[in-house]
Amino acid sequence: MSEFYEQVETYYNDDAEDFDARYWKNPLLQRIRQDFREEIKRHPIHNMLEVGYGSGLDLVHFGLTHPGSRITGIDISAAMQQLARKKIAAHKLQNVTAEKGSVEDLPTLYPEARFDMVYVFFGALNTVEDLDRAAGHLWEVTAPGGRLVLSFVNKNYVAGTFIELLKFRFRAAFSRHKKEWGGYSPTQYLPSRCYTPGQIRKSFSRFLLVKQKGYSIIHPAWYYHRLNQMLRRFSPLLWKADKLLNNTFIWSLGEYTLFVFQKPDRKDGHQ
Repeated sequence: MSEFYEQVETYYNDDAEDFDARYWKNPLLQRIRQDFREEIKRHPIHNMLEVGYGSGLDLVHFGLTHPGSRITGIDISAAMQQLARKKIAAHKLQNVTAEKGSVEDLPTLYPEARFDMVYVFFGALNTVEDLDRAAGHLWEVTAPGGRLVLSFVNKNYVAGTFIELLKFRFRAAFSRHKKEWGGYSPTQYLPSRCYTPGQIRKSFSRFLLVKQKGYSIIHPAWYYHRLNQMLRRFSPLLWKADKLLNNTFIWSLGEYTLFVFQKPDRKDGHQ
C-alpha cells in the first residue's frame, strides 16, 4: 500500500469508532444519503459495487432492499471493514461482501467481475491518488450498459466560502482550492482533493453523462451544526429550493455534486 493510502486508512480507522453515532445525530446527512440511494433504485440492479462503504450502512441497506442482487464493497479502512462485516452478519445477509482495498485493487480483487451498478457516496473518490486512473479501473469493472452513481466533495462550494469568510477563517474559505484539501476535520489531516464538475466529467469522459446535480447549494452543509440548528424550521424549504436550483447552472456550486454515468453498450457500436 502506498504512503498516501496508509494515511487515508489511518484517518478512517481513527474515525470509525463513533462514525455511526455522529451520522444518526445529523438529519441532513440522513436526508442526503437517502436521496443518493433513490438515484440507485431508479435502475435495475443485479451485481453492485460500492467504493468506500465506510461502516456498511449502504451495503446493508441494498442487501435488504435487493435480496436477489449481489452487493460487493471495497474500503481502504480495516476498522470500517470490521464494522461493516458486523452489520452484515447481524442481518444474516448472504448476498453482501465487504472487502478491504482501494480502486487500484479492483483488478486483483475482481478480475472477472463486471458490475451493472457502481456507486460512491459522500466523496470516497476525493481520496484516491489519481482520479483519471481510478476512472480507468471503474471502466474496466463496469459491464456494458452499466451505471455509475458518483458523489464528490465539490471544489466550488460557494456558500461555504462566504460563510468561512464571514468568520474571518480565510484558510478554511479557500482550502478546497489547494492541491490537497485535507478533509473536514480541523485536527486531523486527510489526504484528499476536491474537484470541479468539469474535472470530473473529463476524468470520466469515456462514459456517457446521464445526470448531474448538486446538494447543499443554499442549505447549509451538514457540518454547520449551529447554523442548521438555527434554521431547522426552514430546512424543508431550503431543501426544496436546492432542488429547484438544480434546474439552473447554480447546481454546480453546492457542497456535494452527484453524477450518473453510463458505460456505452457494445450493441450500440461503442467500445
